[in-house]
Amino acid sequence: MDYVGTRTSLSVQSNDITRMPRGGPTASCLDRLLQTDRTEYLDRDADGDAELEGRKRSVIRALDWTGELFGNHERFAKIALDEVADVPDPKILELGAGHGGLSRKLLEWHPTATLTVTDVEPASVAAIAAGELGSHSRVTVREMDATALDAEDSEFDLAVFALSFHHLPPEAAARAFAEGTRAAKKLLIIDLPRPPAPLHILRVLTMLPLAPVVPFVHDGIISSLRAYSPSALRALAAHSGQDIEVQLRGGPLSPQVVVASRAP
Repeated sequence: MDYVGTRTSLSVQSNDITRMPRGGPTASCLDRLLQTDRTEYLDRDADGDAELEGRKRSVIRALDWTGELFGNHERFAKIALDEVADVPDPKILELGAGHGGLSRKLLEWHPTATLTVTDVEPASVAAIAAGELGSHSRVTVREMDATALDAEDSEFDLAVFALSFHHLPPEAAARAFAEGTRAAKKLLIIDLPRPPAPLHILRVLTMLPLAPVVPFVHDGIISSLRAYSPSALRALAAHSGQDIEVQLRGGPLSPQVVVASRAP
């Protein structure tokens, strides 16, 4: 499917955005039921809880492993590099990096790109810094909040937010749109699709039996229920307070791809 460019003009009042369904302002009644306020293991503060920290590390390892197994690291790296194909030495910011698998692939495929690899979770930042990315000459590893970026305006050519955007509630997600398009010339969001409600129900039911015993599946179900629809993503960009142009592509079973930039 080709990109379809739209300049956001949808008006969403401040007191409405917090209640906006993940399926968007006009989501069906069934789709509105297919969301949850339950948190993933990744969203919980371990605060010395060794068992919870172990589950969080298990989910991150599984995300990295499945990213390699199913080629997501390569697929997402290609999408990102296509967005900076005309930039000789691109400066790329990865938000919500988690395991750093995407950044590793970007470094491998682009010989002159420089990367700032970030996550809001201190343990993830420490793990990335202790690995191969932490010692790479073209990499800076930092703790950073995607909703309040410690970066200059247009400091980066591209900000990439892969498979983490759904963790943000609507108000925070709107701030991430504003901040990502401020600190980078383009904001690339790659996230889970939100299938039509009947298919969504089927997906959740097939995963449910394993959720109590497999942390990755537990978080996968919640991630699916928290994924934003295309109309929700447009509403979030519109609510950001900036004149943001968004391009979206993807299908009911393929990752959603959003390219956002501030209108001239």
